[in-house]
Amino acid sequence: MPTFERPGASIRFDEYGSGFPLLLFAPGGMHSIAMLWRERPGASGERLPWIDPTTALADAFCVVSMDQRNAGGSAGDVSASDGWHTYTSDHLALMDHLGFDRVHAMGGCIGSTYALALCAAAPERVAAAVLQNPIGLSSDNLQNFVGMFDSWASELRSRRGIDPGVLESFRENMFGGEFVFGASREFVRSCPVPLLVLPGNDEFHPRAVAEEIVDLAPRAELLDDWAGNHATTAQKIRAFLLQHTPL
Repeated sequence: MPTFERPGASIRFDEYGSGFPLLLFAPGGMHSIAMLWRERPGASGERLPWIDPTTALADAFCVVSMDQRNAGGSAGDVSASDGWHTYTSDHLALMDHLGFDRVHAMGGCIGSTYALALCAAAPERVAAAVLQNPIGLSSDNLQNFVGMFDSWASELRSRRGIDPGVLESFRENMFGGEFVFGASREFVRSCPVPLLVLPGNDEFHPRAVAEEIVDLAPRAELLDDWAGNHATTAQKIRAFLLQHTPL
């Protein structure tokens, strides 16, 4: 995978296929890495519930996968002011580096919030977005996100000696909010970007959050019964993205 260098960060990415660009934000929580579209770490060949867009959609699009900063092969500075906007700045910088004026975005798990944050920051640069297993806050799941962040932060601190107060502030910026954390209900209610939402059904990815996104967003649709149904899901995602690909 090539590496894109920008002030404060080094981002690993790869490209597949050709056509209108599709930028991927992988599942995996704070360990969001491109490999998680293909296989679980330590379980080579085990098929995942979701499609691998780098193969399933590369016949129609230029698919770009990436490791998020401080995950996998990517690295970056860490400060107390970091949050969703920090990742969005990486995404916009990578788009500029690759010469992409507009993209489709597809996110899994935490990647769905990365996609929504990109839509909020630069809606004119996102033609359509696919949100698979969107994360979000429910009445009893906050500690799941806190624990996930703290596990990642502990590994980072052991390698780099980052002050724990900095990481606590970073965590609050990421998961101290509500709804999908990185985008407000107010934005989603006015989101101009067409959204295809593939709901989850567990503590990290509550179905109610996916349904609320669809209820709020003016141009959103729900794709049910997608998990494990690879061929049909790929066909429907491809059709949705092609429908909204600029001429």
